Amino acid sequence: MRRLVELAARLSTRRVAVVGDVMLDHFLIGRVDRISPEAPVPVVRVDRDEYRLGGAANVAHNIRALGGEAALVGLVGDDEAARVLRREMTTSGIADRWLVVDRDRPTTRKVRVVSARNQQVARLDYEQDAEPALSTGSALALGLTAAARDAHVIVVSDYRKGVVTPALIAAAAGAATAAGVPLLIDPKVPIAERYRGATLVTPNHHEAELMTGGAIRTADDARDAARRLHERSGASVLITWGEHGMWLLDAAAPGGACIEERLPTAAREVSDVTGAGDTVIAVLALACAAGATLSEAARLANLAAGLVVARFGPAVLSLDELAHAIADMPRS
Repeated sequence: MRRLVELAARLSTRRVAVVGDVMLDHFLIGRVDRISPEAPVPVVRVDRDEYRLGGAANVAHNIRALGGEAALVGLVGDDEAARVLRREMTTSGIADRWLVVDRDRPTTRKVRVVSARNQQVARLDYEQDAEPALSTGSALALGLTAAARDAHVIVVSDYRKGVVTPALIAAAAGAATAAGVPLLIDPKVPIAERYRGATLVTPNHHEAELMTGGAIRTADDARDAARRLHERSGASVLITWGEHGMWLLDAAAPGGACIEERLPTAAREVSDVTGAGDTVIAVLALACAAGATLSEAARLANLAAGLVVARFGPAVLSLDELAHAIADMPRS
């Protein structure tokens, strides 16, 4: 536990370059007290709007909330959603200088209609998931190269909205190699070979099933899936597994060992898993940058995920909250 406390204290001095699919999460929150006479759907009387950073922007937000520095590279349109996104980034202490504008596509925005009891009634997605034009992809790669120069670690957040192309992954791998820093990828495409060059990939268990073609029902299934993912990607693997916790395969543990272990869930209450993977990779990145082993980083990320899933929507936590979670860990 003392080691985790020491690592957590060092998170706030780390710098992370984040590249991927940035999104704006828009919540329409209101009351439901009747069914529409026009169709069998609830009528929501909207009380207020809320905006939150989503996707790669939520990864950056988690990093900033923990005291780290985040350089965010992503793609937006020339629209009102982009302006709201930039405003939310500024409020959260995230610079928008590496956002690339594509006037031919909308900023990715997810509109959720939610009751006052945090029950989701409907979701509307504004997005275009085609790969960007070659010139736009080049601009993203250039932004990543610039953002990565002073970074201690690079994170790729793939939500399959078109930004994370093979060329961008190659650029991220090249930047990580040039800087001598880890490359962490939260994958979405079910082709493990696509993510070669990563130090660590962090699929959830559904994504890991798609990437390996096998169901994950037991710890043995998780172990076998992690091994197959490692063989195909060359990376270490952390599978997030909901209420079952996490499964880690650290292919480059100290001393050249390969460590495989299961981490039980740290969640006490689950309200909403939206964005939990963003928190996981943000904490992993900061911890690795602070000198943690993957096993230590995974333990910190597991604690952080256990806190944010008890909250509504994409959520962040503070360094103090993480420190309290460490203090509340059972003594072994």
